[in-house]
Amino acid sequence: MSERLRVREIDDDEGQRLVRIVRRGSGSVVTWRRAQMVLLSAQGMDAPVIAKVAFTSEDRVRDVIRNFNADGFGSLYPKYKGGRPPNPRRRMRATRNRTAGVRHLFAAYELGADKLFGHVKPRKTRVRFLEFCRYLRSLYPATTRIAIVCDNFSPHLSTRKDRRVGTWATANNVEIAYTPTNSSWLNRIEAQFTALRYFALDGTDHASHKDQARIIRRYIIWRNNHAYGERLRRIVAKANVA
Repeated sequence: MSERLRVREIDDDEGQRLVRIVRRGSGSVVTWRRAQMVLLSAQGMDAPVIAKVAFTSEDRVRDVIRNFNADGFGSLYPKYKGGRPPNPRRRMRATRNRTAGVRHLFAAYELGADKLFGHVKPRKTRVRFLEFCRYLRSLYPATTRIAIVCDNFSPHLSTRKDRRVGTWATANNVEIAYTPTNSSWLNRIEAQFTALRYFALDGTDHASHKDQARIIRRYIIWRNNHAYGERLRRIVAKANVA
């Protein structure tokens, strides 16, 4: 049986310091991840649950908690023994030169079932958008009419020169509804994006698009299995109010 382990009791000042490290999301990614694990443990989460949230192993979570219990905040900061950090791979943040291009997330939020769907694609074109629409259509019986709410980004639209979106929607019992211009925030999915960034992207520095896409897919699975989690609902509610 795996060991049941919790972080030692922390006072208010220590709790606020952990929160500042996690919310700031700058500096060392290692420190941010360790602080997140300790903070989740202090909030009552067990190691297996923390491992799922942090996308790491249970043993790693237990090591971080044990080290914090023994050495305090000093254990959160990586200790490099001179020279370069022990990582020979050169890593560049996505906000610098995007030599490998960018990726686009096609996502949908099903209000009734409170479920999030998403596909990561290399381009956001009308063809890719229709591929995602076909996937959404396949989730429901053909006799069930569905509505897809979109913003006014050009690949979502039917134009005089390209009517593929409208033609497909009419033929497949689908209504494409658009938010007003410059009002994409009215779409209920926007708050879900806030939660995705908070849990899966803030403070990260993925080595490749493949790694980032894998984390996003794992987050969507986790989110749909924890749709009524207190922290998730709090973040979504705050984003909806904002």
